[in-house]
Amino acid sequence: MQNGDAAVAGADGESSVAVASAAGRPVFVMGSSGSQPSDPPTRAKSEFHSKVRSQSSKTTIASWPMGAGEHTEEENVACRGQYIMENVGKIDDFYKKEAKAAAGSDSTWKATNKSTGATCAINTISKRRIKDVGRLKLEVSIMKQLDHPNVIKLYETFEDATNIHMVTEYCAGGDLFDRIEKQGRLAETQAAAAMRQLLQAVRYLHEQCVCHRDLKPENLLFESQEEIETNHLKVLDLAHAARFDHGQTFKTKSGTPFYVAPETLQGKYTHAVDLWSCGVIMYITLCGYPPFTGATDAEVLSKVRKGVIHFRSHDWKEVSKDAEELVKQLLQVSAKDRCTASEAVNHTWIARTAPAAPATQLQPNVVENLRRFRAQSRLKKAALQIVADRLEEGQIKELREMFLALDTDGDGILTGEEIKVGLDKAGFTEVPGEIMQILDGVDSDGNGVIDYTEFLAASLDKQIYTQEDACWSAFRVFDRDGDGKISMEELQHVLKNDPSLAEALQQYDRDGDGSIDFEEFRRMMRKR
Repeated sequence: MQNGDAAVAGADGESSVAVASAAGRPVFVMGSSGSQPSDPPTRAKSEFHSKVRSQSSKTTIASWPMGAGEHTEEENVACRGQYIMENVGKIDDFYKKEAKAAAGSDSTWKATNKSTGATCAINTISKRRIKDVGRLKLEVSIMKQLDHPNVIKLYETFEDATNIHMVTEYCAGGDLFDRIEKQGRLAETQAAAAMRQLLQAVRYLHEQCVCHRDLKPENLLFESQEEIETNHLKVLDLAHAARFDHGQTFKTKSGTPFYVAPETLQGKYTHAVDLWSCGVIMYITLCGYPPFTGATDAEVLSKVRKGVIHFRSHDWKEVSKDAEELVKQLLQVSAKDRCTASEAVNHTWIARTAPAAPATQLQPNVVENLRRFRAQSRLKKAALQIVADRLEEGQIKELREMFLALDTDGDGILTGEEIKVGLDKAGFTEVPGEIMQILDGVDSDGNGVIDYTEFLAASLDKQIYTQEDACWSAFRVFDRDGDGKISMEELQHVLKNDPSLAEALQQYDRDGDGSIDFEEFRRMMRKR
């Protein structure tokens, strides 16, 4: 044997050849089909399922305060983030709780907005259980920053005497763990569909310099009860997420035993820990149990530290070599040898196995909608973004598919070149010469690209955004004191002292009382 190769005992006690290099690569062990492993898959699945469904398994390996450098002020807030309200008062005045959003959850509810009828989820956090207020503020700040089709949306927060409530979009399809538990394991096409969306979300998070630090199947929700191949996946629960600078390491031990990376246990790690978690999740989807199992957390973590990965032939003989190879690339013990999210999402297995995206026709009026949006006032652009952000997924499904079709590199943002190529492929014979100027007008936050919600806002059909409930959802964001009128002070509060606000107020204040009431606001929305 050469270069650190070693003979190690397989799970069945037989000698198997594996590689354990000095660089810290994991040991990959292939069991024989006739073996009787000491930790058989049936027991592994049983232990795994029972621990996940127990209350203790929902907790992370540590709940310590944030480490040095992890407390950062609100920054890089996406354009939609400035319209996410932080309210003080009774949430029950605005939302009606319908039912528990998940089995075994005492804090997350399915709810309905009393004004608009829109469905949402409410996560209630008792102040008595909050050990680090700064951590919760950072979670809200990070959620404000993010704007991606595969990341859960935060709509607003409420604080009362005893609780803090986070209002988010509602996903009716259950979590990935539910699907795995029901089916035993996923077909490769299903696993690839889920992993592609997860990895796209992780790539976006990392490009936004955000590390999730607690990725697991329970934190991956499906939009509907549809089959996985045609469903839409959302990453949620950013309670342990943190911002980072390139080259920065974290020290806070954070994660869940089955999914935590070896370097996290050492207390010095980077955002690459998210890719390790993705590798564990992918492994589970394909065989039904995690690569590191045990009767106790200590036993699981001991195996994680060793990083020995078993591919038992009984469970992996029908799995493609491409899939197995991607798992290995994600579960490299040495973080520097681990593949990135971008490399993983472009892996051969994803490209060949994940279901092809549905054929999406660009709407004939897409350019005209973009051009019209560019010409709107700052106030109306903001209102359209709020409406787009709060529409339920079923109402924006076609626009979402259009966005994903244009986003050829899958990074969750649109460049001018991507839109031009998309228009050309769609058969638009004349791409407007001023397309870049149009895009500049759509780019409300001035970051040089079009974010997801910016695209939705610019592409909305007038029949949708002029409906009373849609207008009301936007009006309420500006009407901070709830008196039924939007004052100059309230406009300045939301739109950050934009110099065009005085002109907008004068333009839309039809009765001259120095404010914009709801009817005046609706008239603005109906105006071309």
